[in-house]
Amino acid sequence: MRHPFSAGRFGMQMYKIICELFVFLSPKTDLRAALPAWSRSAEPVKRIELLAPARNLEAVYAAIDYGADAVYMGGARFGARAAAVNTVDDIARAADYAHRFGAKLHVTMNTLLFDHELSEAERLAREVVAAGADALIVQDMAYRTMSLSVELHASTQMFNMSPSRARFLGECGFSRIVLERNLTLDQIRAVSSATSADIECFIHGAICVGYSGRCFLSRSRGCRSGNRGECSQPCRLPYDLTDGAGRKYLSGKHLLSVRDLNLSEHLGLLVDAGATSFKIEGRLKDERYIKNVTAFYRRLVDDLIASRSDAARSSYGQSDFDFEPDPSKSFTRGQTDYFFSGRRAGVASFDTPKAVGERIGRVLSVTSRDFTLDCDADLAPGDGICFGDSGTNVNAVSGRRITPNRMDGISPGTEIFRNCDLRFSRALDRSRTRRRLDAEARVRICSDRAELTFTRRDDGASVSLVREGRFSAANDAAASESSIGSCVSKSGDTPFRVVGVEIEGAGYFVPASVMTAMRREALERLAAMPWPVQRRIVGDNPSARFPESALSAEDNVTNRLSAEFYRRHGVCEIAPSLELESSTRGRRVLRSAYCIRREIGECLRENPRLRGDLYIEHGSSRYRLAFDCRRCEMSLYDEKSE
Repeated sequence: MRHPFSAGRFGMQMYKIICELFVFLSPKTDLRAALPAWSRSAEPVKRIELLAPARNLEAVYAAIDYGADAVYMGGARFGARAAAVNTVDDIARAADYAHRFGAKLHVTMNTLLFDHELSEAERLAREVVAAGADALIVQDMAYRTMSLSVELHASTQMFNMSPSRARFLGECGFSRIVLERNLTLDQIRAVSSATSADIECFIHGAICVGYSGRCFLSRSRGCRSGNRGECSQPCRLPYDLTDGAGRKYLSGKHLLSVRDLNLSEHLGLLVDAGATSFKIEGRLKDERYIKNVTAFYRRLVDDLIASRSDAARSSYGQSDFDFEPDPSKSFTRGQTDYFFSGRRAGVASFDTPKAVGERIGRVLSVTSRDFTLDCDADLAPGDGICFGDSGTNVNAVSGRRITPNRMDGISPGTEIFRNCDLRFSRALDRSRTRRRLDAEARVRICSDRAELTFTRRDDGASVSLVREGRFSAANDAAASESSIGSCVSKSGDTPFRVVGVEIEGAGYFVPASVMTAMRREALERLAAMPWPVQRRIVGDNPSARFPESALSAEDNVTNRLSAEFYRRHGVCEIAPSLELESSTRGRRVLRSAYCIRREIGECLRENPRLRGDLYIEHGSSRYRLAFDCRRCEMSLYDEKSE
């Protein structure tokens, strides 16, 4: 028996709404139990979003094709990756492509603004919104004062760690909060439970060792600032660990370089903690990275959704991959879940800040021209291998014997990693994965007209075309039906996959040219039909109060609109941002949950051998380390000489 309004899922949703409305209007009658099972919701459904990065328009296409529910990319200016900028026209194209699958486009405008930039920033924001962006990811509160008709997402650059600040952000108009990457699961749960805003968290990619938005390390070395989109990544440099008086405890180590994040084993816990958007880092990464990592997490998120009754996907379409995704074969400095399960040692990569890839094995023996591994390895000529801070290419492979391009730095005991799998890279380059939407076709033919209807399976939206004419009886009805079915089953360069064809009136002959023209027009019109997009554009609540009455130089108020915003919400004292100062000498330039003492086994809580002040030095740069054991945090103070 077919239920009323049976045009697919859309009909089911309409029937459910009518039934629920009837129950609401008849409160004394217990009719809910009589509703069909599919019309009852035991618990709210969470729309889970896989959010992928994109450097440019081509990367957007790759991210969407390989399964992203949303993509984030930079605009022409004011994004935290100055090397990843895009025109308004490119943003319009990206939004159009994403919207074909009910996916969203988020645009990053997450740098701090100076007063002279406010008018240009507002103009660009309005152009981006008009081009079809679904959200702006921002750091500066000036955007909160511009009355923009778009979702505003609080960038991780806002130092989103505390429940009290998260509560305020939800109250003052942010529909989403992007969490700091240093958080534990318990902290994520606490922040999520404190706010009405959606929660977005990073699940994969590079980690900023300092708290986002509170790191001025790059700024301390010159005019390039991470808060202005031009971080020079001094955290990846080699440093000496000293006592400040000339004694070195460690020399030439990458003491601030941490491994890359991988929370692939914890997605279910994140959903339980309140996260609904899973973010992949990498707006400067290439298309191979986008394809591989997005496809990997697409499968995981789909499996997660299939296992839960409280979760659903937030976009539409199926990506059938023609390769086996493996994130260890894309750029990675080694994988860690960082502090997700608590603060611990073993998260740093002291020997190299570069991509190390997948571990292959250990060198057993060497000759002047080759080496032998202690295990079988699937290496091939052309692969890139690395060891410590060095690397080379493979020229030949014979069992466990590997002939590299050069032997410098390779000795017995050396651990070998593969940071470029040539065969896998070629498979990604050859990959032709396309994202497809399932559609059903219905054909009705009589002597004077032909009607063709295509219906999207996901939401029941449909397009019908009619052609008037004189259609004679077919000489062979079976052959006619086969021809019509073959014709309408093709989808060409549209995003559809025709998964069912129903034909009535196959006894009439319709020229293939007529059916082909009808099919093309109908599918093009169906592809252009918008999906129902849910946006949470939240207005400012004037009564919302910021949880602190004073803001420090690290709170990054750099313009008058931001200052006015905070004062309107109860802040009385606002110190000039460190970004406005001519020098950072003597100031704290990094604060982090990461701790060098903990990493080297010299935690102050565990009776360490190293006492007194510690410093890290690189060239003329010198930073004093300060440790807050109550908060379990480390800070760096700029101690360079004038």
